[in-house]
Amino acid sequence: MTLERRSLLALGAGLAAGLADARPAGATTAADLPEGSRNLRDLTDRLARAPRRRDFKIVPMILDRPDFWDHEALSEVIAYKGGPRQVWDNTDIGGPWLNLMRNALNNQVWSFKHPDFLAASATHGSANVALYDQAMWDKYQLTKLAGEAFKTNTLIVRKKAAQAGAANYQDPAGMFSPENNTIPALMARGVVFLSCHNAIWEQAGTLIRRDLNPDKLSHDALAELTNHLIPGVVLTPGAVGTLPELQQAGFHYAK
Repeated sequence: MTLERRSLLALGAGLAAGLADARPAGATTAADLPEGSRNLRDLTDRLARAPRRRDFKIVPMILDRPDFWDHEALSEVIAYKGGPRQVWDNTDIGGPWLNLMRNALNNQVWSFKHPDFLAASATHGSANVALYDQAMWDKYQLTKLAGEAFKTNTLIVRKKAAQAGAANYQDPAGMFSPENNTIPALMARGVVFLSCHNAIWEQAGTLIRRDLNPDKLSHDALAELTNHLIPGVVLTPGAVGTLPELQQAGFHYAK
């Protein structure tokens, strides 16, 4: 049997296992949606029920079949009929991306009175590292990809401000303030975080080149990274390739 034939068989086995064990995200709920956000609430309920594949054995470089990404969940986002809709092109984990999305959300909800405003993060580059759980950060020393400002994945850690009452939206240290710039806080307000497969693939290659691969996995077997995206994240075949799909559906581009 040729090497190419063995690879194809292994890939097929990985696909079959993934299809058998696809499961819903389940762990995130948009608990802090604004009053009157009927369409956004419906979307978040649908996303909570949409399956996420998180048991890949291997993945190819280019995802050429919908069962390689969170097709159902992504389709729900693209089909969203509420609005306005904005997609952020986020690449730098150390940049102001969470703060900018929070500000946009605050303005749309309270300044312009659009409770069904939807913000989505097309996350790639180093920002995508923030979408892995702490287990992956520990195992693969991801601080070396994220930068020394991130000894751990602080962007997925809930802050004290998240416990503040939602009634006082003007509280400068409250739930809607810069003191609560975290991924879980934004998810609870309906923000959708889209992860980029291309970024995952490239980050896997970097880990191999820098000998940060303790199990000595092959490139395609570093699907373990995909399997450890934090709950609620929507895996896409690639951020920059998904952006036109969102823009064509009526999402406004922001960076």
